Amino acid sequence: MTPRSYHSPRRREEAIDTRRDIVEAARRLFAAKGYARVPVTEIAAAAGVSVKTVYASVGSKATILTELISVSIVQSDAEAALQRVRECRDLAGAVAEVAAGTRRANEALQDVVDILYSALGAHEVADKAWQDSTTDYRAALQAAADHLVALALVRDDVSASKVGDVLWLSFGFAAWRTLVRDCGWSWEAAEEWLRDQAVVALSVGNSSGR
Repeated sequence: MTPRSYHSPRRREEAIDTRRDIVEAARRLFAAKGYARVPVTEIAAAAGVSVKTVYASVGSKATILTELISVSIVQSDAEAALQRVRECRDLAGAVAEVAAGTRRANEALQDVVDILYSALGAHEVADKAWQDSTTDYRAALQAAADHLVALALVRDDVSASKVGDVLWLSFGFAAWRTLVRDCGWSWEAAEEWLRDQAVVALSVGNSSGR
């Protein structure tokens, strides 16, 4: 007689909670100390579990980073922000939505961005996590750029790919990090300035540079 497998909803919930606690503990530690300086033993202690449980529930430190980035992408709500951009029919309104959407994501996930920066060069998985995050971010901005070009809202001497580049320069990780983290600007002030600069750069009639 083949024994039946036993599935307990309570155990499943406990496993999910444990996994979440481990990832959140790692997030706090990575943000405070940098990815390379945090051993799995410290993550386990912060989460209140054994090292064995960390590996069984999530995996290695690199796997934890990958999980953390995946969760953060979901939290960024990029698709909803992009939909708001697509509903705009004027350049200023669309760029304002891009500015607001990227500001919300970067502000809410600033510790994760710091972790990504700290992890660069520490492990090939960390480098891939950065590359994947950058690729997804740029793809969302390129979709916004395509919308602007399709509606002829931008200068006709700039291709869609270059519009995407302008949006990345204006609203990518580095733009927010430079003004807020390095220069000490408020998020609101950074949003307003980056928004206005992007509108000027893309406005019809502004033909300086190609």
